Amino acid sequence: MTDTETTRRRVLSATGAALVGGLAGCVNAPESEESEAASSPQIESDAESPYAAVYEAVIDSVVLVQVTGSEFGQGEGTGFVYDDEHVITNDHVVAGADVIDVQFEGGAWRSASIVGTDPHSDLAVLDVDEKPESATPLRLSESDAVVGQEVVAIGNPLGLDASVSRGIVSGVDRSLPSPTDFNIPDAIQTDAAVNPGNSGGPLVNLDGHVEGVIFAGGGDNIGFAISAGLARRVVPSLIETGEYEHSYLGVRFAPVTPEIAEANDLEEARGVLIAGVESGGPVDGRLQTNGNPASREGDIVVGIDGTEIPDGNAFSSYLALETSPGQTVSMTVIRDGVEQSISVTLGSRNDA
Repeated sequence: MTDTETTRRRVLSATGAALVGGLAGCVNAPESEESEAASSPQIESDAESPYAAVYEAVIDSVVLVQVTGSEFGQGEGTGFVYDDEHVITNDHVVAGADVIDVQFEGGAWRSASIVGTDPHSDLAVLDVDEKPESATPLRLSESDAVVGQEVVAIGNPLGLDASVSRGIVSGVDRSLPSPTDFNIPDAIQTDAAVNPGNSGGPLVNLDGHVEGVIFAGGGDNIGFAISAGLARRVVPSLIETGEYEHSYLGVRFAPVTPEIAEANDLEEARGVLIAGVESGGPVDGRLQTNGNPASREGDIVVGIDGTEIPDGNAFSSYLALETSPGQTVSMTVIRDGVEQSISVTLGSRNDA
């Protein structure tokens, strides 16, 4: 187990232990050219199994990422080819690295350098020169993963290169802890076996499209991946500017339980309770809380721009996938039992 993966597993064990001190969100990245650069792998219909067919189609585009750094010694992870020059992996795989090398199927080694990283989404992009011709780009899925959908995880678990495991999408719209004080929204849960060394690799569907970038394993029969939807927004920005700007509200929020719903005159438990507002933050003076951390009363957000917000995961995912810093959104808020619309201009985490 690498030091970076050990850290990740410890972080995962703390999932849900505390309220997030803010919200994930994203900038509208430039239109991706991946549809031109990436072509669907050719899946052979006469293969002895659909999993073997996907593996054969994808494996040449999956790499072992080996890093050396003064902070942690040597570690390993996985990555995959995004376009003719770039490889996607996890930020935690390459964070603090002094030297990065990638190995392609067949044994070819290439030096790599970091183009951009985003610890909030745990994504990183590497530049790799002279990749083998067989290492063709993999396409990020343009549709949302569906619970029950079959997927395969391909990577280098526990140092065992070019391994594949199969499973299904066990859950969607999960929130995962990042190395920062914010959660990673819109994540995918799978029962495909994911172990240290898989991080940064592709979780692909049976068409060979990437449904998510593997994040880590969280326990028996539970693995997680950063969704293709979030990656489609983050990665082009990392390539263009080296960084990614997230929307920022400056709030703490809590799920609405039946008790909270009753205290705020709601007919049903829905939305998120604003449990704290940052002084001087983007929503200071716009959203309200009574300032008592133990209180069950305060503004309850039940919608954004006409989209229903049933819970905290939906709240974070909407901000991450549909908004940008500087954008003004209309929040549907229950305040003192009365529904009203409140305009809020989103800030940027870079300015927080």
